[in-house]
Amino acid sequence: MEATAALQLTDWRRQVAVLYAQVRSFNDGQAGWEAWRAGKQRLYAGHPQSPVPAELRTGYVFPSFPYDPSMRVVAELVACSPRHIEGDGVVPGMTQVGTLVFTLERSARSLGAYWLDGYAGGLFVPFADITSGSETYGGGRYALDTAKGADLGSDADRIILDFNFAYAPSCAHDPQWRCPLAPAVNRLAVPVRAGERNV
Repeated sequence: MEATAALQLTDWRRQVAVLYAQVRSFNDGQAGWEAWRAGKQRLYAGHPQSPVPAELRTGYVFPSFPYDPSMRVVAELVACSPRHIEGDGVVPGMTQVGTLVFTLERSARSLGAYWLDGYAGGLFVPFADITSGSETYGGGRYALDTAKGADLGSDADRIILDFNFAYAPSCAHDPQWRCPLAPAVNRLAVPVRAGERNV
């Protein structure tokens, strides 16, 4: 990576971390979500490291479902036997370090929680759902990616998962990017109409 791109990427990650810190400071979930949407809009439309191709940034609107408070859950991280998914030299591998257990749509659900092998490591929770491939990106979305600062915090010893903040990986915007996607075990058998959606 050349020096200018490295500085730009550093700035991108810093701005994303600041945005999520701002979101965590709100006591009102919808107010935090509105700040998040505005921040995503600003970064995707104007930052040189935006995943949106440069020719599409003018007039870009960050598409999302309306805010839904029922999509905010608190999950318990349950230990599991580590299970590694190999990377390919471009997309990093990841190791399942636990299972997040929570209630969504009045039923018990679970998602694997992974630790990324590459770049900064970090707890990573990709997921797909019934909307994937139609209303949302087919490869799924990210609920948590602490390596990039996408972290809504915790409630005591449990992790906050707010699907209103789910976002598509960079490869959803431009095929030049290669992204880790949701493994089959991280598919929710319900439609998650929250967070980023297709245009």
